[in-house]
Amino acid sequence: MNKYVGFGRIALTIVLAMGLRIAPWPGVLADFNPDWVLLALIYWSLAVPERVGIFHAWTFGLLTDVLTGRLLGQYALAYSLVIYICLKLHKRLRQFPLIQQGLFIFFCLLLSQLLLFIIMNIQHPAQLHATFWLPVLTGTVCWPLVYTVLRFVRLTRRTQ
Repeated sequence: MNKYVGFGRIALTIVLAMGLRIAPWPGVLADFNPDWVLLALIYWSLAVPERVGIFHAWTFGLLTDVLTGRLLGQYALAYSLVIYICLKLHKRLRQFPLIQQGLFIFFCLLLSQLLLFIIMNIQHPAQLHATFWLPVLTGTVCWPLVYTVLRFVRLTRRTQ
């Protein structure tokens, strides 16, 4: 029973991240909105890799596609690839200090944004604007906050 309750808490944090993803941000702040769902998935795949994997990334990616109105499978592909890399390197990454993890998070978010741009460019030719890269920078800056909050949730609720 504890196994399902623990995953319910994990899913709840990712659903809350989805809420932050689609929340209406005022004016200029909308360009700075990081990919909260991917940040939460990265944290959980590093913290409990036996519970959150590629299937979960694919599922929450499809839900994010539906929520944002993008091409179905776009976020699913990006999230799955990033979580695959996280799962392959999770033992090493857990030993890194938060600053070095932030550098890894930067490259994960950059890879995700590149995949999203390539898919958008396949659909129809798209111009690359500077604001397209802002979520990568803000996601990297927000990583210590996400890490601290989700670690607090995991340790206080004994989500294992």
